[in-house]
Amino acid sequence: MTSLPADAEEYLGALRSERGLSLNTVAAYRRDLVDYFDFLDEEASTWDVGGFVADLSRRGLAPSTRARKLAAVRGYHRFLVIEGHVTDDPTVLIEAPRRPRSLPKALTIDQIGDLLDAPDRATLLGIRDVAILEFLYATGARVTEAVTVGLTDLDLESGTVIVIGKGDKQRLVPLGSYARVAIERYLPVRLELLSESERSDVLFVNARGMSLTRQGMWDIVKRNGRRAGIEDDALSPHVLRHSAATHMVEGGADLRTVQEMLGHASISTTQVYTLVSPEHLYEVYVTAHPRAR
Repeated sequence: MTSLPADAEEYLGALRSERGLSLNTVAAYRRDLVDYFDFLDEEASTWDVGGFVADLSRRGLAPSTRARKLAAVRGYHRFLVIEGHVTDDPTVLIEAPRRPRSLPKALTIDQIGDLLDAPDRATLLGIRDVAILEFLYATGARVTEAVTVGLTDLDLESGTVIVIGKGDKQRLVPLGSYARVAIERYLPVRLELLSESERSDVLFVNARGMSLTRQGMWDIVKRNGRRAGIEDDALSPHVLRHSAATHMVEGGADLRTVQEMLGHASISTTQVYTLVSPEHLYEVYVTAHPRAR
């Protein structure tokens, strides 16, 4: 199935215009709804949300993927009720798959140091790469947020940057001294790289002087990770985000501060970072418990 019913398209439009979800999120919801309607066309004569959830499980999809697809379907059916298209919501008795709570994948502080030392600082692109890596680790920004940061979003004097997150919500994030120095060194390089046809004030540009894409930033992180001896499957821009949050919590930052920095809508999302490593738990125990020594 390549198209959706008109009411499903109306729902997706509302997600974008009324709830302010990003184009990437709406595209993911679209794929999930296509999956749902494909199942209904093949397996059911009416709404069969329970059958769809069971089919997702039979296909071996991860609990997080099944939960996301159910969220898309649940939102669609609630939309139908709110808009008066139907009177009953077939999802009300469907339980979401339990998502296993696990530690976010994070690099060690030593690995972060190796990664930040990996770019060749004698080259223009190496100087740019240092700025990108320092920025990602300092701010915990999502890759989409990082590639859209503009020069006017930066305040190097105060060491802060405005990051535009999900739902076009803005947040002010500290840069830290290392990221600020790296960006200050990169800015003249950016002018050398900048294409004459590029009129955007976007901060990070590629080798041709054009705005850096999400994939381009992924490639930069992966390439420098290999130089640092880090396996490809252990590193991505999102791993740097997890690493920044994990290291802040392990360093004593409170969850509300980390929530604000990462742009999490709910504190429950940030609470996963309280699942610290056994090694850190032991260190804290030995330091803090009066009968540990």
